[in-house]
Amino acid sequence: MDKDKIIQLTEEYGGEYGLNHTRRLLNIISLIGERMNYNKEVLWVSAYLHDWGGYPKWAQSGIDHAIRSKQVAEDFLNSEGYEKSFINHVLECIEYHHGSNEVRSVESQLLIDADAIDFLGTVGILREFSTKPRELRKAVESAKSRMEKNKKVIKFEQSKKIVEQRIKRAERLLFEFEEESFGIF
Repeated sequence: MDKDKIIQLTEEYGGEYGLNHTRRLLNIISLIGERMNYNKEVLWVSAYLHDWGGYPKWAQSGIDHAIRSKQVAEDFLNSEGYEKSFINHVLECIEYHHGSNEVRSVESQLLIDADAIDFLGTVGILREFSTKPRELRKAVESAKSRMEKNKKVIKFEQSKKIVEQRIKRAERLLFEFEEESFGIF
């Protein structure tokens, strides 16, 4: 496996955002999966490739980035000579990384939990504000909505503990932001 190539392509086409998001995912996965038995190679590749379809080089208007990421990942992994069973496992993780009732592997759920957790807390809120500029009140509501949505896809107990901590910090940050921005006392 040429990890350097995957990292380089993620940084080249996903920028600092894509690379840092992936590194945070891998850190979160190591925390929640600490006592679990899972295929680390499948999850490493899945984490790096899960958003490739959303990067400008590969994104296609009207196609969900998870579906597009699956297509891009399949082409890339086939061109690099990965085994079919490995490719299929990675593709499952990528396809379902926003949550699904069809999750079949611990690796898929680890990626779902980690991706959802990364959108929670301070980093998630700041990312919400910086990547989608809009009226401040709408940004606050969007951040709150995303927190509620992401809490629902979390399955592992360790993930739920992390979510609880991050939600508390996020709610405190949003309260202070609203108080200072809109004069809510």
